[in-house]
Amino acid sequence: MKFFLSLFCLLWSTGVMAQPNPVSWTFSAKKVGDKTFEVEMKAAIIPGWHLYSQQQPADAIAIPTEFSWNQNPLVQLKGKIREVGKMERYKDATLGVTAHQYSGLVSFVQTVELKAKVKTALSGTVEYQTCDDEKCLPPKKIPFTITLK
Repeated sequence: MKFFLSLFCLLWSTGVMAQPNPVSWTFSAKKVGDKTFEVEMKAAIIPGWHLYSQQQPADAIAIPTEFSWNQNPLVQLKGKIREVGKMERYKDATLGVTAHQYSGLVSFVQTVELKAKVKTALSGTVEYQTCDDEKCLPPKKIPFTITLK
């Protein structure tokens, strides 16, 4: 009986302390030219939660979404990462701060060009923070690799 009670307490405490994962990411590439690709990093956000834009107002306390790329001598980044989704401009009346955020779905799109006609991969990490109306989770860093062929 003590074993089952201990097991129950362990499982209960683990469930209570476990934090939700409100964002799921998918990574893909679409060929749009001879050696040009659009790399898409898509975030699906569960209802009630939001993810922050890469660009935040000066008074924001939110941690912006940030992408870091690993070096690949065969790939050249073209321009900045575009955000495709409905940006919400949030204003917290209590704290007096603002934030640019997304709910539901948002895609981050980077145009890249291969320096030669070869199959290669683009890899990196995305660091992001999610919040609901009551709390924010600690920032997360997710590694990814996207095949370019």
